[in-house]
Amino acid sequence: MFSGLVRGDARIAAIDKNDETIVMTVACQPDFTKNLQIGDSIAVNGTCLTVEQYTDTSFVVTMMPQTYQKTTFKNLDINAQLNVERSLQVGQRLEGHLVTGHIDDIAKVTEIRTNENAIEVWFAFPTRLKNQIVAQGSIAINGVSLTVMDTHDNVFSVGLIPHTQDETNLSKLNVDSEVNIETDILSKYVAKNLEKRI
Repeated sequence: MFSGLVRGDARIAAIDKNDETIVMTVACQPDFTKNLQIGDSIAVNGTCLTVEQYTDTSFVVTMMPQTYQKTTFKNLDINAQLNVERSLQVGQRLEGHLVTGHIDDIAKVTEIRTNENAIEVWFAFPTRLKNQIVAQGSIAINGVSLTVMDTHDNVFSVGLIPHTQDETNLSKLNVDSEVNIETDILSKYVAKNLEKRI
């Protein structure tokens, strides 16, 4: 489990795309890999991945075809900025929201507005997720825990405060950029139970 409080100071050092399997080396800061072990879970752009190898300044992960199909990694190249987060430990403060690292799908930026010191970003998302995204609800975008500002039809918006702009890769988004999204785990169970009543 993760909290959605990410660091955006990692980058792709190497990426090998073999059909729908990806082996990726992520370059990061030495303090991020402190006490890292093989088998540990790390959220990379919101995707829970398993550490297979590591050094003081990097780690290696492998993605299977399902991850290839559901995420943006198939479109990323060397030096792409990544958001990374170590998994939560028992006793840690939970300041974001519960994030599983299981990506639901890809969303595309449709509009970007500047509102004083904040950036408002609108995303188009797949219809099947419509009942899982609500105004004032939680959503993880590239692993970043955010609050949905508004939603209608098949679009929703979030606001990026200066801290989020500085610390994550979301400030680099442009219209038509694609991101990994994970809806709130509670909304999934509510939507599923409501389906059973129909």
